[in-house]
Amino acid sequence: MNLHAVRAIYGFEMARTGRTLMQSVISPVISTSLYFVVFGAAIGSRIPQVGGISYGAFIVPGLIMLSLLTQSISNASFAVFFPKFTGTIYELLSAPISYSEIVFSYVGAAATKSIVLGLIILATAGLFVPLHIEHPFWMMLFLVLTSVTFSLVGFIIGIWADGFERLQVVPLLIITPLTFLGGSFYSIDMLPLFWQTVALFNPVVYLVSGFRWSFYGLADVGVGVSLAMTVAFLAISLAIVAWIFRTGYRLKV
Repeated sequence: MNLHAVRAIYGFEMARTGRTLMQSVISPVISTSLYFVVFGAAIGSRIPQVGGISYGAFIVPGLIMLSLLTQSISNASFAVFFPKFTGTIYELLSAPISYSEIVFSYVGAAATKSIVLGLIILATAGLFVPLHIEHPFWMMLFLVLTSVTFSLVGFIIGIWADGFERLQVVPLLIITPLTFLGGSFYSIDMLPLFWQTVALFNPVVYLVSGFRWSFYGLADVGVGVSLAMTVAFLAISLAIVAWIFRTGYRLKV
């Protein structure tokens, strides 16, 4: 592996976070804090406990997951799209660095930023609601797997997009609605039986459920199923990225 090239790309992407600190870190933290204030305090005071957990604490894993998904996609998609937009990606493709090293660099940087952001939001949540993490190892595992998976999704979107507008289509019209409907703010057990069945076709349900289980031991679906689905999403994303580089889709034009 060309560690010098990987380190150079990874370092450049991480340095970009420092130059855009307001957009990359501060803005998502403030937005999530507003969710805690509105849902956790204002609305949560009128909602009974969910599974023996206060509503404010119950929504913490869902809010972290919401930020994690959107930021992973945003970081990775922009990182790949901008070199395409400026034409510098062809210099990268002709450099002595393999496709796997390119993916590892960009996805690794995007996932790192998302993980750090998730931990910052977790620490911020502790200022609003009492938190405890029953399974810290599994919490970190779900955090890392989700960040890497959706950074790969962002990488795919960055290759697919042919304009800045398309970078926002999938996060705004697909990922965010799926996250809101994926049990971030409620347990799917609270839904009528028909809608519980429909909700199981939402892939975000498995991510949120597994992540919430690592906090409180509560899950809408079995934790083994959640982990298996997360790994399956990761494998599918890797397969699509491999196909992109094998065929040169939207690269060799």
